[in-house]
Amino acid sequence: MTDYSRTERRALCDLFDQVGPDQATLCEGWTTHDLAVHLYVREADPVAGPGIMISALADTTAKRSAQVKERWTFTELVDKVRNGPPTFSIYSLPVLGSKLNVIEYFVHHEDVRRIDAEAGPRELEPAHQNEMWGQLRLSVRPMVRNAPTGVVLRRPDGAEVVAHKPTAAGSVTVTGHPAELVLFCFGRGAVADVTFDGPEPAVEALRTANFGT
Repeated sequence: MTDYSRTERRALCDLFDQVGPDQATLCEGWTTHDLAVHLYVREADPVAGPGIMISALADTTAKRSAQVKERWTFTELVDKVRNGPPTFSIYSLPVLGSKLNVIEYFVHHEDVRRIDAEAGPRELEPAHQNEMWGQLRLSVRPMVRNAPTGVVLRRPDGAEVVAHKPTAAGSVTVTGHPAELVLFCFGRGAVADVTFDGPEPAVEALRTANFGT
């Protein structure tokens, strides 16, 4: 069985090598160098890693990330990310690490790819799409909890999940392949290949909402 988190890790690191440390990304304010730091810290620094998700610890993460950026060159960091997490990291566990990383590395790969307006969706294997769909179904509700409308995510084959219950503004169905729905839910709606179906005011409210990670 293919570990798609590793596939995306390798592809992202190869792209890092191609574009260098100073390219902008879809992560606002971050260059490719900053993104490489983030990926390394997330997996390899148990002190700084929690601050990525816990705002009260964000200052510690920012300080230690700055130290990492000063300590290693971009090329060195990319090599560290390519080689995978250290053995003490939760991300090194064979099954759990893959589940935690399959969406993370896809999203950040696209953060580098789709800064180019001409870069569109890739043709992903059905098993890759299915794996991301499974992870998205488990994690999507907290991600869109501040959505101004109800949100139903629907695959082209008709499978769907209610990500957010209807609000006074109504509900919107967002349709796309799982990879594109992942990008939408992670706040990359501007580049996600999805369609919206619902009352026009609700569609506009959701289309312009900022609720992603």
